[in-house]
Amino acid sequence: MGIVELGHTGLWVNDLDTMRDFYGRVLGLTVTDEDPEHGVVFFSSRPDYEHHEFVIMTGRTAPPGSLLAHQISWRLDGFDALLEYYQRFVAEGTPLQQIVTHGNAFGIYFFDPEGNRGEVYWPTGIEVSQPFRKTLNLDQDPQAILAEAQRLLEENGPAYQPATAGPPQP
Repeated sequence: MGIVELGHTGLWVNDLDTMRDFYGRVLGLTVTDEDPEHGVVFFSSRPDYEHHEFVIMTGRTAPPGSLLAHQISWRLDGFDALLEYYQRFVAEGTPLQQIVTHGNAFGIYFFDPEGNRGEVYWPTGIEVSQPFRKTLNLDQDPQAILAEAQRLLEENGPAYQPATAGPPQP
């Protein structure tokens, strides 16, 4: 079939300026193109490689609180980035749903200014049967976080090794 990855996704929004600020300044995505007249902004986490991975456009018709997208997840390049996002979200007052270990990844689930759920996550490289979701406390020393995640995995989740398992790709 030829599909190798998700190219991009988008959201209909009410307040383009607020959402542009959140995804640009708070999440740190690069605006690669925009057309205020048509109410659209294109973002990329790697603009030298991909013109856009995420689009916002005015025209949302669903009332506040409607469930639309399940989540939009952004893979991080390291454990330190996860901790930096946690500090940024706390400083910005970004609503957090949960901070978890999935065994194969640590994730911070958050809500953008219009209530859409997002996630930033760091793949650990450990293969773990899913679903596996245990709350993780990021308000501690990094070594203590890693030890807590290991303990949660050992106590609650069997690892698996499928024939095609391998380390996460950058």
